[in-house]
Amino acid sequence: MTQSVFVLDTARQPLDPCTPARARHLLKQGRAAVFRRVPFTVILHDRTLAESVVHAHRLKIDPGSKTTGLAIVDDTRVL
Repeated sequence: MTQSVFVLDTARQPLDPCTPARARHLLKQGRAAVFRRVPFTVILHDRTLAESVVHAHRLKIDPGSKTTGLAIVDDTRVL
């Protein structure tokens, strides 16, 4: 299972999620900033939705008895 980091563009529109390593790289370069810590989300300074390629994703929520689980499902990938 791969962890994902949520990504927003400059207008706070959702983009494709990225890996934590890619998010660290964007933060070090100054191209992104932390938007929210839980769930961890970064906002890009130099990217808009019109310039980006966005794939179909769904957010699945698992309401547990003590904690709520979140999962991003890529509808285009078939295992």
